[in-house]
Amino acid sequence: MTECRYFMPPEWALHKATWLSWPHRLATWPGKFEPIPEVFVEIISWLSSSEEVHINVLDEVMEREVFALLRNSRHQQIQMERIFLHRIPTNDAWCRDHGPNFVFRRTECCTEKIILNWEYNAWGEKYSSYADDNAVPERIASLQQLPLVSPAMVLEGGSIDVNGKGLLLTSEACLLNPNRNPSMNREEIERELGRYLGIEKVLWLGDGIVGDDTDGHVDDMARFVNETTIVIAVEENPSDENYDALQENYTRLQRYTDLSGNPLHVLKLPMPSPVYFDGERLPASYANFYIANTVVLVPTYRCSQDLTAMEILQACFPERKVVGIDCYDLVWGLGAIHCITHEEPELEHC
Repeated sequence: MTECRYFMPPEWALHKATWLSWPHRLATWPGKFEPIPEVFVEIISWLSSSEEVHINVLDEVMEREVFALLRNSRHQQIQMERIFLHRIPTNDAWCRDHGPNFVFRRTECCTEKIILNWEYNAWGEKYSSYADDNAVPERIASLQQLPLVSPAMVLEGGSIDVNGKGLLLTSEACLLNPNRNPSMNREEIERELGRYLGIEKVLWLGDGIVGDDTDGHVDDMARFVNETTIVIAVEENPSDENYDALQENYTRLQRYTDLSGNPLHVLKLPMPSPVYFDGERLPASYANFYIANTVVLVPTYRCSQDLTAMEILQACFPERKVVGIDCYDLVWGLGAIHCITHEEPELEHC
């Protein structure tokens, strides 16, 4: 039998498309759903200026409604010919976690794009309805006629980040939580990440940010911006409830090295001013940005740190346009831009 190897490209690698799931669950943004579709329209308009955009919708009625919203968008950069709607039902809008994890499978003779069908259980069964979300990768694989590989492990896309050179960022609070894979220990989880994503070394962070109901997704804390550089959200105010966890994670990252033993370059991102709704602290973070082919979409939160965060990220991506997207309303659903997007890499040819 020919040996095959799997490889997950980093987010900055060339995309064929970005995938999203259209928002429809009112309870995700209780009392604040009305502005959410327009936030999606703005995000989609910028993405369409960069690459194809594929959107999961519930049915024909929603398909017509979404198409009309996009067609009548006030955003001049929108390119409708790059936008495709698919009748793939979902329970919620967090495509980063339930969407298709595209990777490359390499053999001696060729490279093919496949979809990894990780199990999804709504962040440790925090929500009772997730069957449609869990079926999304299988349905997209059928739609695109791509091979589907199903690891026997729960894994959400927001819980990992890769550099394309054997390193993966994640958190102990999430991946080692017994509500995900209670029968697997750290070594077994690392082995599965290595097998299916081409990972040789896992960089473990600790706890996540306050208000994050995913048990500490890394895309709210730290992200690779190139093969050797990580940006990490750091709270500098000792009285803030995020201070201890984020400072400890920053200290950990400073000790980590690449596969050759070289220290990684670690850049601080500020944290925004706390965002509350109905007295609840929300998981607002600039680390929840999304890297597309020509743009980097950065969540902003109507505070003075917005500009600083965008300037830091613009310096990290000099060949892409950094665009701020007001996510003050979106984050009431407990996620931002990275949480609703999932990249599809362009196929490497043999």
